[in-house]
Amino acid sequence: MKELKEKIINEGSVLSDTVLKVDSFLNHQLDPELMKLAGEEIAARFKDTGITKILTIESSGIAPAFMAGLTLGVPVIFARKRKSLTLNNHLYVAEVTSFTKKETNEICVSKDFIHADDKLLVIDDFLANGQAVLGLMDIIDQAGASSVGVGIVIEKGFQDGGRMLREKGIRVESLAILKSLENGTVSFLEEELVR
Repeated sequence: MKELKEKIINEGSVLSDTVLKVDSFLNHQLDPELMKLAGEEIAARFKDTGITKILTIESSGIAPAFMAGLTLGVPVIFARKRKSLTLNNHLYVAEVTSFTKKETNEICVSKDFIHADDKLLVIDDFLANGQAVLGLMDIIDQAGASSVGVGIVIEKGFQDGGRMLREKGIRVESLAILKSLENGTVSFLEEELVR
């Protein structure tokens, strides 16, 4: 997605060979127009798969998931990283380790929102090692539902997550795939190379 790649080049900051900071448009402050385009593009790639709901994880996956849900006309569910007083039982629960934050969280979704007849599209902001996606897939499995695939805004192609998910037979569609962040420079893989 050309607009996303331009935004990464112009506003992203390479913090190390493995960390790209995009908080001016995706992870802290949101660019609504870019999120709209990202959501529309993900929706277009999966439009004929019979999606009944979209599943994401709080918090940075919510904006592109919401825009895709608006485009597709389906509800968006987000897995919470912390239980609250109103969300404390009758839950699907999975464990997720964050590459960037170096922490493990239990994520949860109310059993009221995912059912066995649902076909879910998983959407997230970043794909690094694939742990968030695997946690969301675990929740889908617990519900006896099915997944149509995964939409990712930015994939770190130099890490194992995308390859591992694809090897498991999971359809992964990424809007921008990073080839490298070495020497403080962003380079992209062409999407055709990983499909």
